Amino acid sequence: MENTSKVTKKIFKKVEKAKSRQRIIGIIMFAIGMLIYFVLSRNTSPDLETLFVMTPGGSDVTTPDITFNSLLITNILAILCVLAGIFQYIKGFGKFTNIVLVLVGIMLTISFLTWGASGGSINVGGMLRIMIVRSVPIVLGALSGILCERAGVVNIAIEGMMITGALVGAILGSLFGLWIGALSAIIAGGLIAVIHAILSIKYKVDQIISGTIINIFTIGITSYLVTKILQEREWQYLNESGIFLPFSIPVLSKIPFIGPILFDHKIFVYAMYILVIVLTVALFRTKWGLRLRAVGEHPKAADTLGINVFKIRYVAVILSGMLAGFAGSYFSLGSAGYFNQSMTAGRGFIGLAAMIFGNWTPVGALGSGLLFGFAETLADNLQLLNFPIPSEILLMVPYILTMVVLAGVVGRSRGPAAAGIPYEKESL
Repeated sequence: MENTSKVTKKIFKKVEKAKSRQRIIGIIMFAIGMLIYFVLSRNTSPDLETLFVMTPGGSDVTTPDITFNSLLITNILAILCVLAGIFQYIKGFGKFTNIVLVLVGIMLTISFLTWGASGGSINVGGMLRIMIVRSVPIVLGALSGILCERAGVVNIAIEGMMITGALVGAILGSLFGLWIGALSAIIAGGLIAVIHAILSIKYKVDQIISGTIINIFTIGITSYLVTKILQEREWQYLNESGIFLPFSIPVLSKIPFIGPILFDHKIFVYAMYILVIVLTVALFRTKWGLRLRAVGEHPKAADTLGINVFKIRYVAVILSGMLAGFAGSYFSLGSAGYFNQSMTAGRGFIGLAAMIFGNWTPVGALGSGLLFGFAETLADNLQLLNFPIPSEILLMVPYILTMVVLAGVVGRSRGPAAAGIPYEKESL
């Protein structure tokens, strides 16, 4: 009887928690609708129109532009958000809640762009294309973090691995060509990861401290090499790698609207697509992925079943470093054409935030990386269009959303149970 009572209480608590989450999300949707109406619609003139340019600049695949009344669209979107919030609060969308929440976020973004560009135009197609490009190092950094943490090792050294990959890629790319530079960056990232693996797995050093030491060392050594060598006139040829040129995917790049946005890029964007698919299959559809996740969740149980915990972790950390090195080569070989000390600009840490927001899954990391990339792109456009809102506020949005996810408002976000905990093999 007592056990039945405990089970009933647990079920009741779960129901109450789900109901509370449902109402909170409903309130958020309703608040977004009211925000659109009172802040955006009420400050939009009824006779103004907004032009959304749908073709990215320089593309030969044209898509018809969209012109509409600014006030009408913001009012419609405000009503839809309010109705969605009311329905969510009363009944709930069930398993479609997060999808509807994403749609509400998209409607808020469209309303914001409509209000900001009312009486003028904004190139939406160009923004989305730049969003894809901006998201590359963030998504690759997030994938690097996923590989590590799914195996039970926290890797905050992604930033250091990135900047090492960027420098090595620039130097060897200048000497032997871009492809050798990219391969060298991958190897360099892997070698830095070996240090992190030995410290955190073999010697059981606190993984946060190990990652911090690597970040400090790599940032210091790369800055020293740039200052003392690459900036000298006789050595400048070592920092003139050039960049990979974009190329179109036949047929796919000719699809109206999405073709130029998704399939007319440099090799790094296509590599991002492939890596997301490959890692998703590897982690969730293969025996290796099952073992890696088992090591990250319950290493003692995995060891009991004959899985080599240390080997799995070493492989995961080294692969993580290679991914981070490749992400670093994006900056020197895919963007700037040379190495600069501050070119990674904290993208490794942003990648970790994207990993958490994406709930430690490759597809989730892609989505959250695109969100971070869009926030950066939108902030740049606000500066160009003189929006009456500081661009720094928009750059805060992805981080705020990450905290909301961690708080459990949008959904449960839980990392691997054994992440950050060194494994001690029991002696017989």
